[in-house]
Amino acid sequence: MNKTALITGASSGFGLLTSITLAQRGWHVLATMRDPNRRENLESAARDAALQDRIEIHQLDVTDADQIAQTTALIASRAQPLHALINNAGFAVPGFAEEVSDAELRDQFNTNFFGATALTRAILPQMRRQRFGHVVMVSSISGRTGFPGVSSYVASKFALEGWTETLRYEMAPLGIKVSIVEPGSFATDIWTRNAKLSAAMSDPDSPNAARLARWQARVQASAKARANPQQVADLIARILETPAPKLRYVIGTDARTALLMRNILPQRLFERLLIKLSGLSD
Repeated sequence: MNKTALITGASSGFGLLTSITLAQRGWHVLATMRDPNRRENLESAARDAALQDRIEIHQLDVTDADQIAQTTALIASRAQPLHALINNAGFAVPGFAEEVSDAELRDQFNTNFFGATALTRAILPQMRRQRFGHVVMVSSISGRTGFPGVSSYVASKFALEGWTETLRYEMAPLGIKVSIVEPGSFATDIWTRNAKLSAAMSDPDSPNAARLARWQARVQASAKARANPQQVADLIARILETPAPKLRYVIGTDARTALLMRNILPQRLFERLLIKLSGLSD
């Protein structure tokens, strides 16, 4: 029997690539996305790989309780068990911490944290009945260390990591596995199409206008060096096929380097280096 995986945020980036990768490995994939009008890229990739019969596309906005309930009911109604849940849906709110509004911060958390945890809690009763299952949270290296200009995104990922680590301890005795994937910078649209800029970022009267311009220039300059996101999809597939998976998986040269530097450098030196690289002190 083919294993079944539910993936959120499957219209692009890691979600799309993971859907295709798992289907190629024999999984049956329930690929979900907030906006079904953005299904064309996934459908095209599935056709090109002759995988249409292994990928189902469903609407799921993880901030919508009714849609979560519908998805849970769909899974419960099937004879096949659900082997894996990959929480990938997310976006970023670039902006300096002092200027991000309460509404923008809540919007960031609603998807990246509350949406992921709500869907997971809805799916867990199914996995408890099965006595098996694997929850994979797609986090970020930003869930382990802060970075200037993305405080809201960092905060949502820190929260997600703490919740998920605790969940792993609680689920282990029940036979349910829990893992976190922490990518660095990859060539997805999270910082372009899937970014919701803080309103202050377009305010010419912002006291951070000059620093913002330097920060944006650094971000744009680094875009060319972003790695192939297929690496993350391949990693997620390997994690799901590992009998005893780890809690955390860091992926990306920049992510591993940032974590190493944070661990070995004195905090003051690490801070100076990070500020310099971000363009804030020019």
